[in-house]
Amino acid sequence: MGGAARPWKSLAGALSVRVRATPKGGRDAIDGVAELGDGECVLKIRVRAAPTDGAANEGLVRLLAKTLGVAPSALTLLQGAAGRLKTFRIEGDPVTLAATLERAIEQGAKQK
Repeated sequence: MGGAARPWKSLAGALSVRVRATPKGGRDAIDGVAELGDGECVLKIRVRAAPTDGAANEGLVRLLAKTLGVAPSALTLLQGAAGRLKTFRIEGDPVTLAATLERAIEQGAKQK
């Protein structure tokens, strides 16, 4: 994993991931990592679903779970249910989860 800042933190038996969501993004995809104006690092994710009745949050959970190879029930939305900036807790080995996210980011960059 490179020396660049990453939007996740290892926890005991889990990974905390900071996400900037783009609902109604035309497709479901991880678009890489971005640094916000305040210096915070986020994982950029777009989903097709509109931010109505939690549909976009459900889309984010499904996409992250599929990408990481975990059950959707392994993800918990900790912050940001109604905003674009969200924090998820993902149950599992944090080293493995972080490495899987790195690969997803690299693959997404190659597809652009």
